[in-house]
Amino acid sequence: MRPEINTPAPDFEAFNQDGKTVKLSDYRGKKVVLYFYPKDNTPTCTTQACNLRDNYKQLLQNGYVVLGVSVDNVKSHAKFKAKFELPFDLIADPEHNIVEKYGVWGEKMMFGKKYMGVLRTTFVIDEKRIITEIIDKVESKVHSAQIIG
Repeated sequence: MRPEINTPAPDFEAFNQDGKTVKLSDYRGKKVVLYFYPKDNTPTCTTQACNLRDNYKQLLQNGYVVLGVSVDNVKSHAKFKAKFELPFDLIADPEHNIVEKYGVWGEKMMFGKKYMGVLRTTFVIDEKRIITEIIDKVESKVHSAQIIG
């Protein structure tokens, strides 16, 4: 079940692209943009990641830490981050622990076929780890503007 606005963001512990352990609780006292995306190196996911990269200074100036999560593995994340020079951590969730906690693993449809996958969703979390915004209709080309407003 997906957490809601004004509720605590579920904590998690997983590896980033460098194989280092990352926990949401490590960021207490900071605002976090936790964005879930379907797959490394796919067109829409790349557009979204590059939009966040291109506006990263502005996100930092607004006090945000950015964390991307997909079910890809550490090695895939390392290549994706390096290829597009992404300045933020990508969290590997191949076991689906985080996507399940956040309720973003669900049924999707492409070319008339149904399948299970990551539902592109962004959670904006405040300094006390409370979810202040959930962006379901992510516009990859202008995603940072959706966050900053």
